[in-house]
Amino acid sequence: MLHRAQVLRSVVAALTITAGLGLAGCHSLRGSCHDPKPYMKAQSVPPLQIPAGLDTPDTANALHIPRLNEPELPPRHGKDPCLDQPPDFRTPKPAPAPQA
Repeated sequence: MLHRAQVLRSVVAALTITAGLGLAGCHSLRGSCHDPKPYMKAQSVPPLQIPAGLDTPDTANALHIPRLNEPELPPRHGKDPCLDQPPDFRTPKPAPAPQA
């Protein structure tokens, strides 16, 4: 009977530790949201240059990515909390000037 109680305590301890690790979410293993990400280094490349004597590929269905005309992101620092949702990018319209 004593052996069974020890096994039960060990199982409960293992389950408690496993649940604790699961609830922690391994957040410390992912790094910070402030760390540079590979996509942040993305750059545009010039259009394809076709050598003389070769056919130009059909680009009629090429994906066109428009330039963004958005305000800059608010400054973030290392101690700021990570955002769960992005900030609002809409800027308030200035009040109309009073007319005399």
